[in-house]
Amino acid sequence: MNSKSMENEQYLSQSNRITAVLVLVIGVAGLVDIVVEWRTLGGLVAACLIGLLMVAAYVGLFRPSVTLRPQNLLIRNHLRDHVVPWNLITETDVTDILRVHTETGKLRCPGVQLVMRDMRKSRVGGRKLKAENSMSRADFVVDRIDHHVNLYGGTGAEDAKIVTTWARPELALAAVLAVTALIAQLLR
Repeated sequence: MNSKSMENEQYLSQSNRITAVLVLVIGVAGLVDIVVEWRTLGGLVAACLIGLLMVAAYVGLFRPSVTLRPQNLLIRNHLRDHVVPWNLITETDVTDILRVHTETGKLRCPGVQLVMRDMRKSRVGGRKLKAENSMSRADFVVDRIDHHVNLYGGTGAEDAKIVTTWARPELALAAVLAVTALIAQLLR
């Protein structure tokens, strides 16, 4: 076993991350403008709404990912994290997004997804797909997960379980912003 297999591997949608960074930068510019020019309760309401949109962009576009670790598979969805031991994974496949099958059901992973344009091209059979497309990348992730299942699948405990947790920091920040906006609106 080489040292590379002991490292974490993270897979995510690069285009979603780029879009999220652009939205966050525009949001920060809006917040700076509000702080400099508009220091009233109305400005606070507007700042909270911009903050909520920034949290939504982070949760929807930046957060989803799939991380392969020697101990387990970490699936970060929009609002929940799933930690899946390797010995519980029965199959992986890709429909529009990556799906990890276990004995108790399947987990959808929006961090690895197919681009609709690539799906149409492959279905129609017209123009050829580029060598680097979303389908080849998704298939690569499926192969890497299968490799990790074969490598680490026999090392897990028999009583291992899937651990699912909520994205508490993101939910708490959204709640604080929403309550602050509501209080500012009521005091206006």
